[in-house]
Amino acid sequence: MAKSAAEVMVDMLAASGVRRVYGLPGDSLNGITDAIRQHTEMQWVHVRHEEVAAFAAGAEAHLTGDLTVCAGSCGPGNMHLINGLYDCHRSRVPVLAIAAQIPSAELGTGYFQETHPEILFKDCSYFCELVSDPNNLPRILGIAMRTAIAKRGVAVVVVPGDVFLGDCSATGSTLKLCDPAAVFHACKGDLEAAAKLLNDADKVTILGGAGCAGAHAELIALAGQLKAPIVHALRGKEYIEYDNPYDVGMTGLLGFSSGYYAMMNCDVLLMLGTDFPYTQFFPEKAKIIQVDVRGEQIGRRTHVDLGLIGTVKDTIAALMPMLKKKKHSKHLDASTDHYKKALTGLDELAVGEPGKTPIHPQYVTKLVNELAAEDAVFTCDVGLPTVWAARYLRMNGKRSLLGSFVHGSMASALPQAIGAQAASARRQVIALAGDGGLAMLLGDLLTLRQMKLPVKIIVFNNSALGFVELEMKAAGFLDFGTSLENPSFAEIATACGFLGVRVEKPEDVTGALQQTFAYEGPALVDVVVNRQELSLPPTIEFKQATGFGLYIMKAVMNGRGDEVIDLAKTNLFR
Repeated sequence: MAKSAAEVMVDMLAASGVRRVYGLPGDSLNGITDAIRQHTEMQWVHVRHEEVAAFAAGAEAHLTGDLTVCAGSCGPGNMHLINGLYDCHRSRVPVLAIAAQIPSAELGTGYFQETHPEILFKDCSYFCELVSDPNNLPRILGIAMRTAIAKRGVAVVVVPGDVFLGDCSATGSTLKLCDPAAVFHACKGDLEAAAKLLNDADKVTILGGAGCAGAHAELIALAGQLKAPIVHALRGKEYIEYDNPYDVGMTGLLGFSSGYYAMMNCDVLLMLGTDFPYTQFFPEKAKIIQVDVRGEQIGRRTHVDLGLIGTVKDTIAALMPMLKKKKHSKHLDASTDHYKKALTGLDELAVGEPGKTPIHPQYVTKLVNELAAEDAVFTCDVGLPTVWAARYLRMNGKRSLLGSFVHGSMASALPQAIGAQAASARRQVIALAGDGGLAMLLGDLLTLRQMKLPVKIIVFNNSALGFVELEMKAAGFLDFGTSLENPSFAEIATACGFLGVRVEKPEDVTGALQQTFAYEGPALVDVVVNRQELSLPPTIEFKQATGFGLYIMKAVMNGRGDEVIDLAKTNLFR
């Protein structure tokens, strides 16, 4: 008896190692959900919004490195996937999206819920094709899966509901891709040119990103040879920060002054596996060498004197025999001393004085870092939760940090925590959520309860879109439209059937976190934090200082002088 195309699809996915599909049911998906229902090795993760399905699949792909799958029904269901898929694609994780379509006989007629997924998903995928014949599904699906894996991004298979239900006599295949060549680096001549630049330089600084994954030992050895401080981009934090005597923190809008100065004061900047986007933080006079496995990224952010195509691990291994060991470490010592002072300054902000409210969000994050498990998975919403995560969470080689670090979407922390916990049942998963981000996809708190996922959510409740307010003030605008009238998120969590704790005093934070982390099921801590807490970049440009001045004058003239007083108590004026 022939199987349906949907059954063949599920068999192929299971044979390829896929164990769960994230999605929301719909009539156009009936064939695939019913096939999953009957399959012993496949789980349907029922979320409350398709955007969550895509974010969750991306988080699983980040942690495992394997292909993951999400699904959306025709029309609006497809469109809800798009934002999450953009994040997956820009984060370069292998995700397959199953986009159901209206009945094939109705295509092109303006039928109910008709859209054109091949057009909709074009900009957030490497592959997007319609399956019009059940017997063609195995072939298209195979191409899609291999494309997602090989290119590290999103592939989309569009399938009308009737095609899912049609008989498929074609045999499903599971062609697995072999690992790429064992060694991938630039030619000898280019490596020698890079070695000459590095050997001749007095002060070398390394900027590393996510491309340094799997190359920690080589990176540390390289920095030791060159006596070079290592600055890391946010996506490189979990791969670079730990066991690293050359670490000087981050640069950029979320970074430290130490990372900024290490880059600005070098003769040669060696960029390793990073596409760091902020041009104003690159040195203007230094020679720059960029190493990246994707040649198209070389030189697109700043001028580059020499580009080397290859993996970070292999390139360092090929370079090391050509490098002379630096005899002095003045640049390194100055940079690491600067970093120690920067960390001291951060610690001074992360205090919780009994009875003094509102609570500093830095203090909350520092305690989360101290109390979390050694192999915890952290997810964080964009804006201020990402700032606090970048500055106060410490990576140790076992922990993981996920966020919408390239796409910059609100509301990613909860969905990514769902995927992380579904894929890693034994690891502690902690979501650092903003009140605005959590509220945007609040319905998927119910997913935690229904799927019995013991995620721990820490809500930074400042009753505002805090980072947006900060951007407005820096540009000289009075903040407007950013206030949030929040309920008690702890009571909402309790209503959802799991632990909810409200914290309004700093002396209660430690106990609340300990209670939450010890709880066996999903739990949420709603922490009321300071709305006026400022996050300052490592250097303040004149226009930003001018912007704050304009904001202060406007605030006073509009009868909001109390905000100026609150700002005066923050680290801006310390």
